[in-house]
Amino acid sequence: MTTPESGRHVEESGAGESPGELRDTRRFSRSGRWKDVAAVASFVLLAFWVTARMWWNPTHGIRDNKTDMAQFEWMMAHGARVVTEFAYPFSSDRMNVPETVNLVANTSVLSVSVPMTPVTLLFGTRTAFLVFLTLGMIATATAWYFVLSRVLVGARGPAWLGATFCAYAPAMISHANAHPNIVSQYVVPLIIWRTVRLADGGRWLRNGLLLALVIVWQAFLNLEILLMTAIGLGVVIVALALARPALRGRARTFLAGLGIAAAASVVLLAYPLYVQFFGPGAYNGLSWVIRGYSTDLASFVAYARESLAGDARSATGLAKNPTEENSFFGWPLVILMAAVVWWLRRNVVVLALAALGVLFAVLSLGREIRFDREGTGIPAPWALLEDLPVLHSVVPTRWALAITPIIGLLLAYAAERARELAARYPARRSQIRFGTVTVLAMALVPVLPTPLPTKRLDPTPEFVTSGAWRPYLAGGRSLVTLPLPDTEYADPLRWSAQTRLEMPIARGYFLGPDTRPGKDRIALFGAPPRPTSSFVATVRRSGEVPPVTAENRREAVEDLRYWRAGAVVLAPQERADALRQAMTELTGIEPVHTGGVWVWDVRPLTD
Repeated sequence: MTTPESGRHVEESGAGESPGELRDTRRFSRSGRWKDVAAVASFVLLAFWVTARMWWNPTHGIRDNKTDMAQFEWMMAHGARVVTEFAYPFSSDRMNVPETVNLVANTSVLSVSVPMTPVTLLFGTRTAFLVFLTLGMIATATAWYFVLSRVLVGARGPAWLGATFCAYAPAMISHANAHPNIVSQYVVPLIIWRTVRLADGGRWLRNGLLLALVIVWQAFLNLEILLMTAIGLGVVIVALALARPALRGRARTFLAGLGIAAAASVVLLAYPLYVQFFGPGAYNGLSWVIRGYSTDLASFVAYARESLAGDARSATGLAKNPTEENSFFGWPLVILMAAVVWWLRRNVVVLALAALGVLFAVLSLGREIRFDREGTGIPAPWALLEDLPVLHSVVPTRWALAITPIIGLLLAYAAERARELAARYPARRSQIRFGTVTVLAMALVPVLPTPLPTKRLDPTPEFVTSGAWRPYLAGGRSLVTLPLPDTEYADPLRWSAQTRLEMPIARGYFLGPDTRPGKDRIALFGAPPRPTSSFVATVRRSGEVPPVTAENRREAVEDLRYWRAGAVVLAPQERADALRQAMTELTGIEPVHTGGVWVWDVRPLTD
């Protein structure tokens, strides 16, 4: 049996590898290249299958999460601006005028947006987003495949099975609804690989520095995934050290390399982390509402809406939204995992992974256990942890996301064990293979991914694409949109992204501190409300315009001056007539219809 102790085959008893085994592993790495090509090709086909509707319909976007898609398009434009204009990478004044947005405390994805600058500039931000999403899935599956086949398992077939699940499991397809930074987990297997290599004798300095580099890479992709990876590796390494005395002889080399990795990571990340936690726009943890995003206990045996056996009706209510279906595995897969753990219980890595999966599942339950869409009143362990530093910024249900690679690894180990049994008992080979394929099909076919649902995006107004906005925003002014961008309306971010962020906008869709008295700078989606933004939101919700008072008009002028507004813009949408009436009464200015939008020239007011 193989284990991820040193990157090579190790006997189940814990004895070290022999020179003959080393030669076999090296011969394996030089053979069967066509199988590698076929594996990667299958990952490519699956990624394009999932995103097919967006590739086929260039005017379409993610149906269930248009706001996050707009935000990531904006982030891709920011990365390009860092390269082309040497803009400060860790915050931006192109959104939330006159304040800034702390991008390190948001999903800035600099490790992707910066190198993808050519794609963004040549093909636009929507294409850059789609390439990011599609290649993220392909790269994740490919990285897991090569680490599993070369380091952890040692066989291509089991590695392909595990890698496919790691990249295309229900939770990953759920987050493909406009969370490309979470779908892109290709650095995780690289971190595991470089951690395994820390035990190599005589190379502690080099291996430590290489591990630091991939840690920094992941830090600028997604910090939640990095935290979960660190916890997972810690549990498995401690389990191996306790169960395998032979490994303790390498502890000094391993710890030396780990120390180098930690020190180098701290040096490289010290300033970005300082900006994240203490710089302008930093916040003190997520809001109480977001911290309540927990995993329903019944969801573990249910099917996600984007799985072959799932649908929106059965999944609704078991997760907060279609993007957070982190724990939907179905009864067959849950039963299979329990059977695999029992079958391979002599393997310490399997036991450590099983314990880790249970830990993540328990943490994902949040502060109160919920079952079948109802609260039970039973407190969960997360209630004791959610106010701790760093942990107060974790969405509880995403702990369940970390179960996906654990299941992928267990599937790979189980398939490899079945392959060994088939080789050991030739007379029963056909029965073993038939049984293995049947069991895997029963558990995995129901969770196969389906194409992401899409919806036609509202076209960007000609007022934006033609550059007609430029005279209004001269002198450092911003564009105010109706409604102002928030969690339900983020189109202005997409407009700004298409101008390469040359068009700054008031307010926005981002995580920032709630600076109102008594709010303790807890994270808020968007800027703290102002009288005019609240007034406009009320009109948008009701479709009716309340009586506009002199106080409302005075507050509107103050807010427009605060936002440094050059123009207010209203694009075609529901309840546009009410919004137009409200702004006209607030400003006393008649709008002009131009470039497909209504425009209020408010420069006389803000000057």
